[in-house]
Amino acid sequence: MKKMIVKGFILAAVLLGACSKSGEGTVSKTRPHFERNYTFSDGNVPRNVLESYLSRAILQAEYLNTEGFYNDGVYPYKADDFRMLKEVGAKFIGRAIYSWDIPEAFVNPAFLANAKERVEQMHAYDPEVIFQACLFEIVSTKVAQIPVPDWVFEAFDLPVEVRNFDYTQMLNEEGKFINHWREGASVPDITRIESQLFFYFMAASYIDIGIEALHFGQVELMAMNSNGGGPEAWDTVLKNVREYAQAHARRGTVLCDGHMGSGGMVIDGRLLFDFVSFPMRIKEIIGDPQKGELKKFHLDAIYGRTKGGITPSGWSCDQVPYIVELDNFGISDHPGTPNLNDHFVWGFDEISWFAKQPEAYRNEFLQYADGWIERVDPNGFIQMPGSRVTTGTEGNRYRANAPSDSCPLGMGQEQIIKTIWNQ
Repeated sequence: MKKMIVKGFILAAVLLGACSKSGEGTVSKTRPHFERNYTFSDGNVPRNVLESYLSRAILQAEYLNTEGFYNDGVYPYKADDFRMLKEVGAKFIGRAIYSWDIPEAFVNPAFLANAKERVEQMHAYDPEVIFQACLFEIVSTKVAQIPVPDWVFEAFDLPVEVRNFDYTQMLNEEGKFINHWREGASVPDITRIESQLFFYFMAASYIDIGIEALHFGQVELMAMNSNGGGPEAWDTVLKNVREYAQAHARRGTVLCDGHMGSGGMVIDGRLLFDFVSFPMRIKEIIGDPQKGELKKFHLDAIYGRTKGGITPSGWSCDQVPYIVELDNFGISDHPGTPNLNDHFVWGFDEISWFAKQPEAYRNEFLQYADGWIERVDPNGFIQMPGSRVTTGTEGNRYRANAPSDSCPLGMGQEQIIKTIWNQ
């Protein structure tokens, strides 16, 4: 199928055509029914509850961040974001707060206090909403501005010291990914105890403001030590994080995920993370400019590839649930030109490509993608695009909001998101 023609609800014939074109058979596949529920306690999240949240996930990057930490302090229209999130019925607010290379935010009282205020504002409206924070694959010399609290040492059974975090002790001893982001900013090696202490500190700080989900970024990249031990190091971090959540989180637990191209991280049949997240990996349709499709086995696409095992909540699965997102990673050296061998879509990252499309095609693509994933791999869900930084587009940010005086830069996907979720 060269063009995705989807108007209103997806027609079965269109779905079957896409299935045949993509080489995934012609048998329509529907996600098994699950009882929608958002209740959990005692550190355990049943599968139907996890899937209920993932099926109502929206990526609202920096919604909780304090103005002044990104984009020269410009992130307007948060009041309209609040309205939009309520309007569509969002239950999982992805990437709502993070500090990419601004660890000093954690010693600025406003960073967490203002975020907590916004969390409480949403919970006053809907106490079931989950907010997600991100802990990314970057550390820099600036971590030296943060004192290591006593409780961080104690969680790892280490002697308490009066000192700040040490950047050099977070680096890979073989020299891998040092200065990867810039001079003095590297990918941390999670097998180094200092990296584990820092990630635990950030996770606990977020839990204290009402965060109930943590995205740990490219977890396999941080498990870089050629001598092994990466999964075991993550196991230690996550066990301590979950123990902290049991005592301090709103409902006694926290959902943990990361980008895992392997499909999951498993030790002795135990899945370390609650679910997997990954880019959507859109394949360009050559000969149909700017159009894209989803296809199993395109590059490292995650569809049908997640691993199984016993989840942190104790239930077993053959394949762990996952979400895919319209990722952002910059612009290529060939904007506007397709290349099936790279991760760009017509030369742009996924969310920038999406933002550059006409409104009608953006709506069409979301509905197509939602139906395609449900049919091809019912373990997968779309994290809908709500707000995210883009490259090479007007305003350098995509927003799903309906355009209005309250949000003139809105690109108009909130109604289609609501429609898809209500189907």
